[in-house]
Amino acid sequence: MFDFVTKNKRLIQVVLAVMMVPFAFFGLDSYTRSMGGADEVANVDGQSVTVREFNEEMRQQMDRIRGILGRTADVSSFDTPDSRAGLLDSLVDRRVIATAAVRSRLTVSDEQLREMIANMQPFQVDGKFSKASYEALLQAQNLTPAAFESKLRYDVALSQLNRALAGSAIQSRAVSERLVALGEQQREVQESLISGEGFLGKVTITEAAAKAFFEANQAEFRTPEMIKAEYLVLAAEQLGAADPVTEDEVKAAYASRSSQYRQGEQRRVSHILIPAAADAKPADKEAAKKKTEGLLAELRKSPGRFAELAKQNSQDPGSAEKGGDLGVVTTGMMVKPFEEVAFKLKSGETSDVVETEFGYHIIRVTEVRAEQVKPLETVRAELTKELAKQKGTRRFAESAEVFSNLAYEQSDSLKPAAERFKLQVQRTDWIPKAASKAAGMLANPKLLGALFSSDSILSKRNTDAIEVAPNVLVSARVVEHRAAAQLKFEEVKADIENRLRRQEASKLAQQDGAARLAELTAGKAPEIKWSAVHAVSRAKSEGLPPEALRQILSADPAKLPAHVGYSTDGGYVIYRVGKVIESPAKGEKDAKAAVARIESQVGGEQFAAYVASLRARAKVEVNKANLEKKGQ
Repeated sequence: MFDFVTKNKRLIQVVLAVMMVPFAFFGLDSYTRSMGGADEVANVDGQSVTVREFNEEMRQQMDRIRGILGRTADVSSFDTPDSRAGLLDSLVDRRVIATAAVRSRLTVSDEQLREMIANMQPFQVDGKFSKASYEALLQAQNLTPAAFESKLRYDVALSQLNRALAGSAIQSRAVSERLVALGEQQREVQESLISGEGFLGKVTITEAAAKAFFEANQAEFRTPEMIKAEYLVLAAEQLGAADPVTEDEVKAAYASRSSQYRQGEQRRVSHILIPAAADAKPADKEAAKKKTEGLLAELRKSPGRFAELAKQNSQDPGSAEKGGDLGVVTTGMMVKPFEEVAFKLKSGETSDVVETEFGYHIIRVTEVRAEQVKPLETVRAELTKELAKQKGTRRFAESAEVFSNLAYEQSDSLKPAAERFKLQVQRTDWIPKAASKAAGMLANPKLLGALFSSDSILSKRNTDAIEVAPNVLVSARVVEHRAAAQLKFEEVKADIENRLRRQEASKLAQQDGAARLAELTAGKAPEIKWSAVHAVSRAKSEGLPPEALRQILSADPAKLPAHVGYSTDGGYVIYRVGKVIESPAKGEKDAKAAVARIESQVGGEQFAAYVASLRARAKVEVNKANLEKKGQ
């Protein structure tokens, strides 16, 4: 199983992607029921949102964030009361939507479900569904086939509900086209910044004002509690590097995976199809067969007319226009009678009439590609890396408990564990208590919490070995501690005066800017230096603040040029709105795509309104204690 998962990492990611796409709207519905309120985060019309389900969703959310920021990233800042409440809201929405789908009798038949799963690429081997791959990939994700199929059945039904509601939104085409035009309509803009920097010389800050600010904001002027620490890292990657992969191991792995590197015989095939359903009347089938035989007779006389006859007569819409070309096929891709004939023909040969469940075919093989095997040299680097990772993971599994025990049992020093595993004791610089990136490898909330605990600070003992990333354990100990302290006014006086000076200069700049704007509005011409002309629109803000963009776009087109102003932390900006630039006419294809986007947005809003109405009618009870409880 370990080898299979390692070899098929990419496929597993695809399976997860396939499962996650429907969840973008609906998520994972609960397939378990709570045994009581103590195990609930919420109850929606009698259906539980369990603690286990909530924690699993939170874990997946944190894993996605970690995947973006890096595996050692401190994601604790994302686990806030607001984020937990938002996650619960999404789970409650899923419950009410699932109930609506069931009431609407949106179901998926067993046959549809089987076909759907059989056509999923990650579950196929050589173009055919593989039960072994299916079960192995699900097992790698801790899913049983029954659970996966149940989830898939629910998600397809829920997707049907979403499409039905979003697709029912009726939007006037004229309105849609006008909204598209407004979205792409541009304004020519120039801007002038009145910066506070130019007013610094006019500002004087007294010591009394600075001291009053210090007294009112003393919490801002404290040095945080800090530590210096030493630590050990036990990582699978490091352990694997200590046991290099041998040539014999590479060769043995290559031999054991020969089927993985073998590409079976391939054939480029063309055909002419005259359809005849299996349940067609005998007379209809006979007519189809005779027509096919007549075409075959023409081909025997003029073999070079195959593509011409296919275009004129074949009723396979996918290949007829291409002269009957089906492309390259391998075993298992075509129905059995077709395949048996196609793989017996030589390149350039044409078959007799072949009957399948689709009707009657004339088959021609245009190219034969012999079986190929990737040589060892082309896969050596990939295979060596994979084997090294496997070794590291195995050694990590074997070593983790011993490492943890040494760190705990000989807690006054990291040296025994370092010597046992040939690791280097590393040291940090000063780390503040609220550290994140500054803590480097120690930037893990659980590990930092252990280091800043009173026990670690007072006793200087090793922390427990904590998994800071998959297959990475860290144990650390405090070597030096500095308590939080209040800074003296004299130490921060210069910084405070500079801050206050800039604040007052910014206010003066804003007053000056507002006065100049008033002059411009009154038709006067104050001295202003404008930037070069540039265009902005709702779709392309060019970095403008939202409020400034709103004012620019709200300027009356009939009264241009117009002027608007916007206050910033550093001063004031005046914008001169020159003229309106209408969006150029679109081609039919682009116009339809733009209108479709508007209609899709309207449909999405309608679906959101529907969900809100379901939510308003639902009886939702939240267990706040379980919602706020972390690390369950």
